[in-house]
Amino acid sequence: MRFDRPATTNPIDQGRVVGRPTPRIDGPLKTTRTAPYAYEHHEVTPAPAVGYVVCAGIGKGRVAAMELRAARAAPGVLAIVTAQNAGKLGKGSKNTARLLGGPEVDHYHQALAVVVAETFEQARAAAALVEVSYEEAPGRFDLAAQKARAPLAKSDGMGGKAQTRVGDFDAALAKAPVRLDATYTTPDQGHAMMEPHASIAWWEGPRLTVWTSNQMVDWAVTDLAKTLGLPKENVHVKSPFVGGGFGGKLFLRADVLLAALGSRAAGRPVKLALPRPLMFNNTTHRPATVQRIRIGASKEGRIHAISHESWSGDLPGGKPETAVNQTRLLYAGEHRHTAMHLAVLDLPEGNAMRAPGEAPGLMALEMAMDEMAEKLGLDPIDFRLRNDTQVDPEKPGRPFSQRRLAQCLKQGPSASAGTAARPGRRRCARATGLSVSAWQPPFATTW
Repeated sequence: MRFDRPATTNPIDQGRVVGRPTPRIDGPLKTTRTAPYAYEHHEVTPAPAVGYVVCAGIGKGRVAAMELRAARAAPGVLAIVTAQNAGKLGKGSKNTARLLGGPEVDHYHQALAVVVAETFEQARAAAALVEVSYEEAPGRFDLAAQKARAPLAKSDGMGGKAQTRVGDFDAALAKAPVRLDATYTTPDQGHAMMEPHASIAWWEGPRLTVWTSNQMVDWAVTDLAKTLGLPKENVHVKSPFVGGGFGGKLFLRADVLLAALGSRAAGRPVKLALPRPLMFNNTTHRPATVQRIRIGASKEGRIHAISHESWSGDLPGGKPETAVNQTRLLYAGEHRHTAMHLAVLDLPEGNAMRAPGEAPGLMALEMAMDEMAEKLGLDPIDFRLRNDTQVDPEKPGRPFSQRRLAQCLKQGPSASAGTAARPGRRRCARATGLSVSAWQPPFATTW
């Protein structure tokens, strides 16, 4: 398969869009504060009711009792929805965590109720009056503590294999004159986009319209219909502007579901935004990783053996952080091994953040490459050039349609006024280190 000419009449294929100074049609609206975000569609109704979320105060267990009388009697309260009166709820195919918990608590801050009132202040005050008592249970919260019992993941989470082997890695590593065996860790990380997760929901008979901040509208429609048990054609999701998403708004989240449930219970349009403290645990995050990288090379700097193993955690039914995928493609080496292990943790859902797996995985791989270059006494650029490849390292019979890493590595030093320095040593005016980045589209693992 060759990609040296346009495949279709698509303007992107013909180079008429990418690389040209095309104005962003939403730019003037966003910069003049006239872009209506999800929480600001005042044309829906001049006075929507407002929802406020009550979240779990424990990390694992169940709700023993929930006292709502004081909250229901508070000024302005229109409705309170919990798992007991929400009706039967399904779970979207792209959701790992239940968006409305109870009686079981799956993770800290899991939404347990939504209080709907005339104003935000009234809803917040009433939510503070909800008293929840719990039966706590032991939880699994530490990846390092669960690492030893974490099995191999079922897949890489994006349609590919969790483990790959080419050649005989162990034997090749044992024979290699220069070896590296290093472990790297990354912490849990959360999104903090400027626009929080926010929604307005409005029922008109059996039909539901939602204005929300969402990157994948059809996914939201499909999973909201599935969660509420509605025909897909009865759900209309609008998301004309997104004030930052980065993967954290790819999926249906608690704000959408709770706004819809609150609107149905109150009989009015309801707007709801997750306050910043609740956003981190009711949406997705990048899970922590433990990564082990082993490299075996000749004294001349040719990699003959490379292994990248990663451990991450998620709720039951979740997916691993795909930290090893770039190692499968980036550098040469005839004996190879990669593996992803998945521990069960009672933490909020782990999922896409920026590009899945690339940030923590490439960090570890590139640190290992720099450390190996230092062991070999080679310039980091030279070491990478010696291990460049024009074919898929795992499938040598499959050449890349185009790969210009070597040109980038050679051009970079001149643009930086000097060659990259060895780790920890300054050798030029501006360049003090080196890192290579690559991105594999998440749904292109079978091309």
